[in-house]
Amino acid sequence: MSAQMQKAVSPVLTRAGSYAVFRSPAAIFFLGCMLAIGIGWKLVPLDRYLTPERGVGYALGIVGGSLMLLLLIYPARKRLRWLGFAGSVKAWFQIHMVMGVVGPILVLYHANFRLGATNSNVALICMLLVSGSGLIGRYFYTKIHEGLYGHETTLADLQAQAGRLRNVTVTAPLLSGLIERLAVEESRLLESVSRHFLLTRPIYAAAMSYGIRWRMQRYARSATRTLERRQRVRQLAMAREYIRTRIGATRRVSEYQAYVSLFSWWHILHLPLFFLLLIAGIVHVIAVHIY
Repeated sequence: MSAQMQKAVSPVLTRAGSYAVFRSPAAIFFLGCMLAIGIGWKLVPLDRYLTPERGVGYALGIVGGSLMLLLLIYPARKRLRWLGFAGSVKAWFQIHMVMGVVGPILVLYHANFRLGATNSNVALICMLLVSGSGLIGRYFYTKIHEGLYGHETTLADLQAQAGRLRNVTVTAPLLSGLIERLAVEESRLLESVSRHFLLTRPIYAAAMSYGIRWRMQRYARSATRTLERRQRVRQLAMAREYIRTRIGATRRVSEYQAYVSLFSWWHILHLPLFFLLLIAGIVHVIAVHIY
């Protein structure tokens, strides 16, 4: 791969992710949480060891509920400058996400992964809705920001990134032909996605992008069929990487406006859900200690 292509492709590869992402702290944390849920839900009979009314089971409910309550610190830190002594917004964003996952898991262990009284069920369902909403919001966030904790990306940024890939000059005949075909496919992708309803654009863009990648890789295999084996392998590897990064960049451009709108609507929904959880949690705590 030429130095110019390497320079254009590498930023997109960083954002698109690599296999190393599966060894990142976030991925390890996610897998640990999934394991904890699986153990508590299916593998261990928790009712033999934990009870919601006393002991460790009761303590897990207190700690889990407290973590959910502490989620309010992040939005407060983001809006109130005088809370700067408590830490950076970035740090509290990380803590907010961790507490938003660990808190519900502790509450699930407190409840033995089972339904109970009506007030308990309402609080549990509200908590699961808020937690699920938070995970969806995190996904939308990563689609319009540079990484998980970076600044917000603009449409102009994404268009510039895609433009740098399109402006790569190469000497290999295979890639020259590939670039011409990709330009046509990208125009079709952007035009087709823009005609779809905003909420369905990400799904349509994903499906169309996979189709383009398949067609372009088929072209690359056909174009290198007569090459010597070692050269063919090198050319195909270069072509696949270029196809993936360039189509990925164009796909992000086509999806951007949809994710901006989805993230905005998510904000409107998430806050009322959280306050509903707060009320349900308070009612649950009072009901448990009175009755």
